[in-house]
Formats: sequence, structure tokens, C-alpha cells
Amino acid sequence: MRNFLRVTAALVRDTFREAFARLVFWAFYTLSTLVIVFFLFLLKIDMVEGARATISVFGQGSNRARDVQDVITIFQAGTATFLYTWGMAIAVFASAGLISCMFEAGRIELLLSKPVGRAHLLLGRYLGTLLVVTLNICYLVVGVWIILGWKAGVWKAAFLWTIPATVFLFAILLSVIVLLSVLFENAALSIMVSFALMVLSPILAQTKLAERLLSAQWSRSLWKALYHIFPKGYDIGKMTLEIVRGRTVESFLPIWSSALFAVVVLGLSLRVFSRKDY
Repeated sequence: MRNFLRVTAALVRDTFREAFARLVFWAFYTLSTLVIVFFLFLLKIDMVEGARATISVFGQGSNRARDVQDVITIFQAGTATFLYTWGMAIAVFASAGLISCMFEAGRIELLLSKPVGRAHLLLGRYLGTLLVVTLNICYLVVGVWIILGWKAGVWKAAFLWTIPATVFLFAILLSVIVLLSVLFENAALSIMVSFALMVLSPILAQTKLAERLLSAQWSRSLWKALYHIFPKGYDIGKMTLEIVRGRTVESFLPIWSSALFAVVVLGLSLRVFSRKDY
């Protein structure tokens, strides 16, 4: 067990070294720092009376006082939305290179010559890439949470649920990147398919609209089948916003079905990698 953990730590360190060498790590933190700087210096919250405040961005704002809780919720929801759109897109773009680089000619042969099982090798790279992105997400979310709490005196801990939700969604997309990298050793293809899943998710989520628009029963059944098969990033994003806004989540089905998708895809990746010749 000790040797297993030691090897896993070495594989994770190798991923971090790769992220540093490719400037992926620093690019992540630079973008997150810019977001934090925005909240720290460009966003101004002036307390008016009791639980009321005025806000201004870039020195301009409204004189109308708003409830402090609403102000904090607005900016926390905006940060969560940013992570689920642009933040996730950047993470996918960067991580595809970290995964595909291990399959480069000469490098994969060197890795396979080590006394490490193929499954361990692939999962170690998967875990290392996931940790690179997780640290960045924690830095951004906690940083924004502290700044908003300090400026307004409101510490809404529900916002911190953005961290596991965003990491979970990225872990699902990363499993797809791993599978496509194993199959085709092509980072560009991995990025395109991951983006396609992100775009497809909000479309497939409109199941009620599809029932009204599609006349054929087979087409409605196909729509529902695709919705249940593919990861539900859109629904997970909505659930996260509901939690941030202090509302109750009605169903956790999108989480369980998306997790099952990731497990199946990652399992298929391990199977293909274990049988592939290099």
C-alpha cells in the first residue's frame, strides 16, 4: 500500500511538473487572480443602513440601495456561472494537452518501461490533472468568498459548494478527454468533443420542449435516451446556482447519472489502454 501511494504521488508530481513547464498552472492562476482583483479593487460595496448597501463597478453604479444578501448572492452566482462556462472551457483546453502529451512518441515508451501498471499510470495522470484544476478552483472560489465577506460582512458558506460541483463536472469532461486521448492521441479532437458535450447539455435538457416540437415518437424517445446517457452539466450548473441562492434541490439524478457516465468512460479508457500496442 505504501509503495502504491508513493508511485501515485510521483505520477501526480510529474503531472504538476508538466503543467508548470507548459505554463498551464500559471495561466490558470493568472486568470483567477484577475477575477479576484476585480472583486477586490473594482467592485465597491457601501453599507447604507442595517442590511442595505449600494454597489458600483468600475466607479459607476446605482444610487438605489439593495439588500446586502441579494448583492452577495448576485456576485456569487455570477462567479459560479463563470466557472461553469469560461472557466470550464479554459480547463478543458489546458487539460487536453496535459493528457495527450503522455502519448507522444518516445515518451509513452519511456513511461511504459517503468515498473508501473498501465491502469495506475493512466489514473495517476488523470488524478494529477484533476488536482491542478481543483487547486485553481479552490483559489478562485475561496478568494472571491473572502473578499465579498470582508466587504459586505456577509459570509454565505453555500457559495463554497461551487468548488465540489465544478470539480465534479470537470472530472466528467476529463474522463472523456482521457478516452479520446487513448484512442486517437489527439488533443484537438478531445477539446472539440468536450466542447460539444458542453454545448449539447443545455439543448438535451429541454426535454419538455422536445416533446412539444417533435412529432414522431421515435425522435422523442431518442432525445430522452441521449439526455439520460450523456453528462448533465447544464442541470448540475442549475443545481449549484440553486444551492448558492439558498434554495432546495429537488433531485440529484443529474449527479448520479453523470457520475455513472464518467465511470463507464474511464473504465473503457483503462481497458483500451491496457490492450493497446505502442
